[in-house]
Amino acid sequence: MSSLLGTFLYTLETTLPVFAMVFIGIGLRRIGWIDQGFIATASALVFKATLPTLVFLSIIRADLNTTLSISMLIFYFLATLASFALVWFWATKRVRQEDRGVYVQGAFRGNCGIVGLALAANLYGDYGLSAGGLLLALVIVVYNSLSVIVLLAYQPGQSMSLTNTLRDIARNPLIIGVMLAIPFAAFEIKLPGWVLTSGDYFASLTLPLALLCIGATVSLKSIRSDSGPAMGSSIWKMVSLPALCTLVAWLAGFEGRELGLMFLFFASPTAAASFVMVKALGGNDRMAANIIALTTLLASVTVTTGVFVLQSIGVA
Repeated sequence: MSSLLGTFLYTLETTLPVFAMVFIGIGLRRIGWIDQGFIATASALVFKATLPTLVFLSIIRADLNTTLSISMLIFYFLATLASFALVWFWATKRVRQEDRGVYVQGAFRGNCGIVGLALAANLYGDYGLSAGGLLLALVIVVYNSLSVIVLLAYQPGQSMSLTNTLRDIARNPLIIGVMLAIPFAAFEIKLPGWVLTSGDYFASLTLPLALLCIGATVSLKSIRSDSGPAMGSSIWKMVSLPALCTLVAWLAGFEGRELGLMFLFFASPTAAASFVMVKALGGNDRMAANIIALTTLLASVTVTTGVFVLQSIGVA
């Protein structure tokens, strides 16, 4: 019993700091200390500069022989495709046609770049950041590509150029950060100490700012007024798919840090970028926003529970 209690307390120490920042963001927005201008500026700073710096520094300090797992990348890719296909099939039977694209995207596209990476850093330290950064490069490409496919399938009259999509992915600051970092790590190129220290100062802004902004964008009013099928998509995202994919990963032989890292990425709440894409294509943006809000709130319970279970049975 004492061992189980210790595991539970350790789990809380891992997940609570992350979700506490999200709820602080909700509170600061409600009392007016954070406004839309701050959210827009801070989010842009994180996406374009501080997060790529964090990922770059974590990878150049990593031993690629330890953190670069081709089998994990392949499994995550296949699991994402299977999840995407499963939810899409379900949506064709249960969700009205005009909302299917939003439903499916909300159910599979996780916020791995912020929440997943923050949890990985708390649970696994430098390994979580570096291995998570490499996995994130795959995630960005796959999530964006599948989102375009499913949203365009249910938005008549809308089109999105494959060339433009590929160009946007190639220009993604996170992808650039990962690609620049890999040669430094592979050839063990050392940067001056002052550069690393300055980079650490800058990168340390990432998670607090990003998590505050996530909380500040959550609209409790919209959840209360109009949830609809958003709850179904949220249950897929936060309960069904993480449990199923993690179980299959364990049966496939993954364990320890790799299994734990994949669970954190599978269980991350829906990415805020999903709202932007739905809005751009003229889809049901209210539903997209509700899914983001619901999954963000659910994550504090489901991720904590999942980490506790994996730690308790000794597989992560």
